[in-house]
Amino acid sequence: MLLLEAGFLAVLVAPLGLLRRRSSHRYHDPVTFWLTRWLFFRLTFCTGLSKLASGDPAWYGLSALSHHLENQMSPTPLAWFVHQLPDWLLRLGAVVVLQCEITVPLLTYFAPIRRLRLVGFYVQLFLQLCHILTGNCSLLNLLSIALSFSLLDDDHFNSSTSPKKKKGQEKKSRSYTQTLLCVLSVLVELAVDLFILISTIILFKLQINWENKTLSSKISFTQREFDDFLRYFQGPTVWVGVLSFTWEAVAAMLMCVCTRGIVSKLWSLIQWAVITAAAVAVFSLSVVPYTAMAGMSVIPEVREAYSAVERFQLVGAYGIQHRMVSAEGRPEIVLEGSYDGLTWTEMNTMYKPGNVDAAPPIVGPHQPRLEWLMWQTAQEGYDRNPWFTGLIQRLLQGKPEVVSLLQVDEAQYPFSQKPPALIKAKLYNYHFTDPAKDKTHLQAWWKRKYKGEFFPIVNLNDPTLEKLLDESGLKEKFPVQPISDTPVSQVLSLIRGHVKGLSGSLVLSTLLATLVGIFLIKAIFSWALGGKKPRPASADHKTKKSKEPSETAEKSHAASTSNRGGKKDSEERRVESERSPRKRK
Repeated sequence: MLLLEAGFLAVLVAPLGLLRRRSSHRYHDPVTFWLTRWLFFRLTFCTGLSKLASGDPAWYGLSALSHHLENQMSPTPLAWFVHQLPDWLLRLGAVVVLQCEITVPLLTYFAPIRRLRLVGFYVQLFLQLCHILTGNCSLLNLLSIALSFSLLDDDHFNSSTSPKKKKGQEKKSRSYTQTLLCVLSVLVELAVDLFILISTIILFKLQINWENKTLSSKISFTQREFDDFLRYFQGPTVWVGVLSFTWEAVAAMLMCVCTRGIVSKLWSLIQWAVITAAAVAVFSLSVVPYTAMAGMSVIPEVREAYSAVERFQLVGAYGIQHRMVSAEGRPEIVLEGSYDGLTWTEMNTMYKPGNVDAAPPIVGPHQPRLEWLMWQTAQEGYDRNPWFTGLIQRLLQGKPEVVSLLQVDEAQYPFSQKPPALIKAKLYNYHFTDPAKDKTHLQAWWKRKYKGEFFPIVNLNDPTLEKLLDESGLKEKFPVQPISDTPVSQVLSLIRGHVKGLSGSLVLSTLLATLVGIFLIKAIFSWALGGKKPRPASADHKTKKSKEPSETAEKSHAASTSNRGGKKDSEERRVESERSPRKRK
């Protein structure tokens, strides 16, 4: 859903030059970038609100971070080490997460002060990097980082003027009014920072225990009080968005009006009108899912328009379906196969917990689909996920395409020579080991507890399996799609044949490393070739050089003039002396 909405906004932000001429400036860009900022605000703010609006006891007890580290879809080895931190520090981490997702977006994303928006950007960047390091890099993290760039401006990336020169220019050109505004902005920044600090201390009852050198934390409000806050406060945030959007739209219109030339001015105003109308429509539609959490009323015409385009998912609702953080551990499905029904062997997958001695894998940015589905099925049951029954059937048949989803290395799959005759599935609760408490699991990363049978024992001709397949509609004969003979499909088949023995994370990491290497080589060559070119002379240097030959020419001209003048004077004196009476005598 987030990818669809971000992709739709990308059409408005970068419309492939459809509304742009070479000589025109796109003064409407701040309007489209504001929509991206509004999407990022809804994503982070609603995600934080949903943690408390759902009444999750783990978040109200501030133990959610400790449970989340082991319950998330794909934890990393670093998550195990973070999980070993003291309990008070993990509780403080939960406080930081809530403040970063609720208070910081509310006070910084739409602030008119640039430095406050920069604070919001770096706070969210830090939060996403923590998610990546402890939970593998996913598309959501990368997309969130990309959306966070809407909080920045061109000056943040402008490297044409050095910071020292820029500061010097600002000091020279700064007037009394600008100095006063700068002082006021600094005071507002300090007030916002102080408000965040004080609200954190009050809302989470932060107290320092000097004897134990710890910092205790506890939520000071109830769920009912938070619901009242949400009901009365989420509405004004919409009006804050309206004011911020109006400011950007009016500023863009004034820039269009100030454009030189009648044709350019008219073309800029047409662009502004089209983009602003589209932005107003998108913003109005996004208000409907945004206010759904608080149960606010929306203009009927806007709600009808949202219902008409809801199937296209142009705007999404974020944070409404919050998944509770379980304190019972991480439920995991463990498949077991057997030839005789007496000896059972586990069939572990590549990327999900199975063997307790195996470290959590680093797979990001690859997202293994099978492991994600099994993680979700373990929490919902196979009745709501009929694909799991089909997986059991294909494993009993020994389909190599399905087996490669579990293990690409045949040596790691215990039934590579012959498919199992029987398969069953068990459900375990996994926890990270604690070396201080679990001294019997010093070499293990996980500890698990048997919870019960997840899928019954079946064979290929079992009536139970046939019944489950029939109920799921998997016994129907689906038409076989013809294989395309286009050059593109042949190239893709050839590439797939070469990489099918490699894990998805290795292939994707190799591609990313190749791209990074290409960009580095390009940058090195550009730097090397740029260093050999003669450096362009500065204006002062050129002026000095131009002055030197002119001064030399002036001196030579003066010297020649003086010489000619001297000769002329001597001749005149000689003539006068000849005419004098003394010379006549």
